[in-house]
Order: sequence, then C-alpha cells, then structure tokens
Amino acid sequence: MAGRLKNRIAIVCGAGSIGPGWGNGKCTAIAFAREGATVLCVDRNRAAAEETASLIAQEGGRTAAQACDVTDEGQVRAMVAACLAAHGRIDILHNNVGIGALGGPVETDLATWQRVMHVNVTSMFLTCKHVLPAMLAQGAGAIVNVSSVSAIRAVRPEVAYTASKGAVNSLTQNIAMQYARQGIRCNAILPGLIDTPMVEKVLDETVGRPGIDAAKRQRRQLSPTGRMGEGWDVANAAVFLASDEARYVNGVLFPVDGGLRNIVAPAPSR
Repeated sequence: MAGRLKNRIAIVCGAGSIGPGWGNGKCTAIAFAREGATVLCVDRNRAAAEETASLIAQEGGRTAAQACDVTDEGQVRAMVAACLAAHGRIDILHNNVGIGALGGPVETDLATWQRVMHVNVTSMFLTCKHVLPAMLAQGAGAIVNVSSVSAIRAVRPEVAYTASKGAVNSLTQNIAMQYARQGIRCNAILPGLIDTPMVEKVLDETVGRPGIDAAKRQRRQLSPTGRMGEGWDVANAAVFLASDEARYVNGVLFPVDGGLRNIVAPAPSR
C-alpha cells in the first residue's frame, strides 16, 4: 500500500550506512520516502546521509541530508530548527543511532559504559526533547525508537549495550504515556539478528575477516527461522508504527526477531 506517509515530514537519525549495503536507518529513510514522506536524512557522517538522500532523490522522493552528532545538544537543536524552518512541522522522528560493546560488568571499563549510554540513550533523549515541542504545537506526531531484542533476552555478555537498550525501552514507554493525550505516539522496534553493515563491522573487529562467514552462519542457526533479518524488515515495521495504521499503537516494544526472544538463552561461557 503506497502513500501511507503522504505529506508527512520525517527525521531519520542514523540514516546513513557505516559501509556498503543496507543498514536499518538507510532502509527506513528510503521506505518512508517511498510511502510519501519528505525525509530529512540525518547522520554524523555527512557523506553517508547524502548517499541515502541521493538514493531517495533518484526515485523521485523529497529529501535533504544533514550532518548532526545527535549526542551533541547544540547540533540536535540546530538540526530540528533547520527542519522546522524548511517545512514548518515534524510528523515523524525515527531514532536509529546506536553502538555495541561486548563484555560483562567486570570486563567493561567505565569509559565504554559511559560512551554506550551516551550514544544509545542520551541521543534519543535529546532528539525527543527538541522534537516534542513541535509535535505538541501540531497536536500530533509519531516517534519510533530502535532498541534491541537484547534488552529483553540476554544472548551474550554485553552489559553496557543491553542496559542501554533497556533504558531505550523505558524512555519510549515513559514518553508514550506522558504525551498520549496530546496525539503523540512513541513506540520502539526491537530487532533481533539483522544482517547489516554495522554487524559486518562488529564481526570484523571481534572475530576478524576470516571468521565472519562462520560467525554469520552461527547467527543464522540461532534464529528460529534459520536466517537473519534484513534492514528492510526493520524499515517495514517502522513504516507501520509511523503510519495511521498504528494510530492506536502506543508504548509498544515491537520485536522484529523471527521469534528469537522465545528461545531459551544458552548458559554464558566462563
């Protein structure tokens, strides 16, 4: 069904891709545009944001790219102001920025803990903080945050990452309840094992290039479906949650994981 986001103004934070291929944010920005939204592609890496915007423009979509470090309040404020100056409103905010870190509480140093929390949680707090006044003035808006199934199902020791995504879930539900009567919805997507350029980068850093194929095979075997998901699976969920089809969906933690959350977690190795 085309046109589900017709005439909507959408900000997609993390709209670029860290490498070749299709990341969650890149897919979501393009999917929003295909459904009729005007999309501001936001990324810390301007070239990555411009690449996504170029793909949208090639399909005839309306878009612009902007560099913004969403952990920096001044940059977030300026990005939101630029969107309002150009379009007068913000209908959709999609928060896709996040990083990971392996290690339990003993192995994780304080600097890593603080960085993961800053990137994964503070960024979403800041974008919501500065977009919500515009949505309140309009009396409507949809916020979609990207969390992780790791927030509700421990797969491996990654205490900073899982704790940060648990915080994203709580942030989402708190915003949803506070602003429901003002016509603003806030939901979170919890991706499972998704095959993206970010996963490729993490695997390269952790197991090395020669071990990536084996690691991906293991990830596929972990999924009840026998395969990993794609960025488009996350994007399709985001389109639904941002659209009027989800007008009575609020404060939901929406797993996109092929059923992974239902599998009993293996005992962690010592």
